[in-house]
Amino acid sequence: MSAAATEVGTLRLATAGSVDDGKSTLVGRLLHDSKSVLADQLESISRTGTPDLALLTDGLRAEREQGITIDVAHRYFATPRRRFILADTPGHVQYTRNMVTGASTAELTIILVDARNGVVEQTRRHAAIAALLRVPHVVLAVNKMDLVGYEESAFAAITAQFDALAAELGITRVTAVPVSALAGDNVVEPSARMDWYGGPTVLEHLETVEVAAESPDAPARFPVQYVIRHDGIRYYAGQLVSGTLRVGDAVTVHPSGRTSTVTALDVLGSAVDVAFAGASLTVRLADELDVARGDLIAPDERAPTATRDLRGAVCHLADRPLVVGQRVLVRHTTRTVRAVVRSLGPAERLTANDLGEVVLRTAEPVVVDDYAAIRRTGAFLLVDPVDGMTLTAGMAVC
Repeated sequence: MSAAATEVGTLRLATAGSVDDGKSTLVGRLLHDSKSVLADQLESISRTGTPDLALLTDGLRAEREQGITIDVAHRYFATPRRRFILADTPGHVQYTRNMVTGASTAELTIILVDARNGVVEQTRRHAAIAALLRVPHVVLAVNKMDLVGYEESAFAAITAQFDALAAELGITRVTAVPVSALAGDNVVEPSARMDWYGGPTVLEHLETVEVAAESPDAPARFPVQYVIRHDGIRYYAGQLVSGTLRVGDAVTVHPSGRTSTVTALDVLGSAVDVAFAGASLTVRLADELDVARGDLIAPDERAPTATRDLRGAVCHLADRPLVVGQRVLVRHTTRTVRAVVRSLGPAERLTANDLGEVVLRTAEPVVVDDYAAIRRTGAFLLVDPVDGMTLTAGMAVC
């Protein structure tokens, strides 16, 4: 990725950490020190003198009354180098599903640990979720360094612990930063009290980390969202979720297996010869095929997997359980199909916040990629066919 590409655009990130690790204060510090706080907000948190930065993320009455965070709150801020969408997720184990929701679209996650406690069970759980969701980058923020005398040895011990955990989980890109969110050390400004640390501050890393939704050579994937008919010609509208699509490409429409050639691409009302992942566009094919919403247009080479036996790792989101034999709807890209839960691995049921595995038998073929290769076409949801409630988030394993 070029420097220009790094300095513009948007980074989606999520935060995670155990209760009282200082996550709200860290997020507040990022907002405050990057000058992303409005004057009236700053006044409201400064009524007792020193600003209580944790209050900047206290958006729910229940949080104020109970002292807990029970939702995923999205914060938006920007610096001259990059825009940020931050999913501030809860630390409690009973809200694991909220972290899954927040991290599912993240390109980076910040995992906080308390410098006094090191890697604890929730740290392991949050790291496992980041690995499960294939979040490309992890920042280990070792917080409350002021409470351990800013000692390098304390930071080094925790980093070694987490590196071992990351190696077990297959997390390869970890950046560890020693911080004191309360005092402001190494969050936005470098710390004079930790001159032994020569790495970036948290914000500097967020501004400069190179991110890409998928591998640059990922195959093109175009789920059809809408069919437009104009002057007897069919145009297929949607978002290119992976790869690159060019005029002249030989493609297959899945799951029918019919083949054709791309004859035209249109982005924002203008004809283009090539479209890249993330672009919303219309596609015209050389042949008049029966293409409908939910179909997937992909190159002939490196085709996705069409299956009626869908397997995946899952996190159960709903309060009602998921059980073997249950009838569900599978929502995958723009396609929805009926299915039956054939297996939940060693479990007979999954309850809220459970991590597990599932095997589904679908009524029609579902065209998927392994989630580890392409997140957008590897992700799916299980939905209750009666009331439309989202039950479970899944990551396909092919």
